Amino acid sequence: MRLIFMGTPDFAVGSLESLIAAGHEIALVVTQPDRAKGRSDKLVFSPVKECALRHGLEVFQPEKVKTPEAVEVLRGVAPDLIVVAAFGQILSKEILELPKYGCINVHASLLPKYRGASPIQHVILNGEERSGITIMEMNEGLDTGDILLQKELVLAADETFETLHDRLAELGGRAITEALEALEKGSLTARPQREDESCYAPLIRKSMGKLDFSRDAVSLDRQVRAMNPWPGAYTMYDGKMMKIYRVALSDVNTKAAPGTVLFVDRDSFTVACAQGSLKILELQMEGKKRMDCSAFLLGSSLEEGTVLGN
Repeated sequence: MRLIFMGTPDFAVGSLESLIAAGHEIALVVTQPDRAKGRSDKLVFSPVKECALRHGLEVFQPEKVKTPEAVEVLRGVAPDLIVVAAFGQILSKEILELPKYGCINVHASLLPKYRGASPIQHVILNGEERSGITIMEMNEGLDTGDILLQKELVLAADETFETLHDRLAELGGRAITEALEALEKGSLTARPQREDESCYAPLIRKSMGKLDFSRDAVSLDRQVRAMNPWPGAYTMYDGKMMKIYRVALSDVNTKAAPGTVLFVDRDSFTVACAQGSLKILELQMEGKKRMDCSAFLLGSSLEEGTVLGN
């Protein structure tokens, strides 16, 4: 099948690699323009562009894919299908109707739940036990198209954004190749989404990493895992930002003020929450490297009774 593939971040690479391995003709790869990164402002390729170049594929990087000039480039490719995975731009009706088989999307949730930009993090934040991949027909709505295929997985108790992202990227690759195989055989059946079951997963922002110890320990554990590695859950200690990457639920209950350090031992310290407490296992102080808590405590004067977050 002759395809245009649209994608940008690491998540999309799994789908592109799987389509290449399955023997589909990737006539064009469309990805976001190179962006400046770091203090040097050096332009950096998207992960999808890097993958495409490794395979010798043609790359197109429009600032806006909906412009008449960009649409003409797509039209000139004459694709059978456009496959989209975390591209980062909205497609116009003109583009959606351009290919013979339309446009289909690889979405990182079990639609209709968690439509939007950040489904992986919100699945963890909300304590879901399952997630998965949805292959859907694209329409002009936000992740509202008919479902073509779904694959499910069970979240681990210690699932982080990073681990779930990687698992879903691999699952997405398997799902899209299976969907295209069924499409070619004429055995792919679409079904509409149930609007009464839908929910939205808005874009994750840095401010969403701030820990509020007046919440319960279970919720904070989910927050830490959902924000790992970016943007990182954080609190304040000794006037500096402390990012927290790994915690464990503690069975210690206390009437101490939320944020109070209850215990300090060799490998961790325990912080009071509104309900329950959290054992801190891995962190990063502002201006320092990420480290196990044991390494942090070797050079720290953190004591019991210290209140984090001030």
